[in-house]
Amino acid sequence: MLEEQGIVVAVEPGAIWVETVRASTCGACKAKAGCGHHLINEQQSGQRARLRVPSQDSHQVGDTVNVALPEGALMRGALWVYGLPLVLLFAGALLGSALPIEMVDASAVLGMAGLFLGFAINRVMSRRAGHTQAYQPRVVPAADSCQAVVIQPASQ
Repeated sequence: MLEEQGIVVAVEPGAIWVETVRASTCGACKAKAGCGHHLINEQQSGQRARLRVPSQDSHQVGDTVNVALPEGALMRGALWVYGLPLVLLFAGALLGSALPIEMVDASAVLGMAGLFLGFAINRVMSRRAGHTQAYQPRVVPAADSCQAVVIQPASQ
């Protein structure tokens, strides 16, 4: 699970709006390639990101919550968004090169048609997947960062 800490900024029936908390040293750590804060900072151009999170719990404005998204959902989403248009681009280009059409470059035309078909399919699928629980962020219990870690010595 990819987890982010945020502050509740609005409450509505069945959902809350969460604003992610920015770290002042974002970009200085070595984990920025896999860090949610770093990714959100890049996409938002320094603006604070707000997420609508379905929640049946009672939250109030100002509460600190942890929001999680399954890693598999992020990977599947990236595969559909980037992979499908690329596969259809290459399939269209290969189909176009196999056709005996001499007036136009059929591979370029059919390749671009495949690319735009991939974009259209993604648009339709994203509207459906937007209501699927697997792709929705959820509020998870906060891990207590003040717990002491006890390491048991290995028995010899």
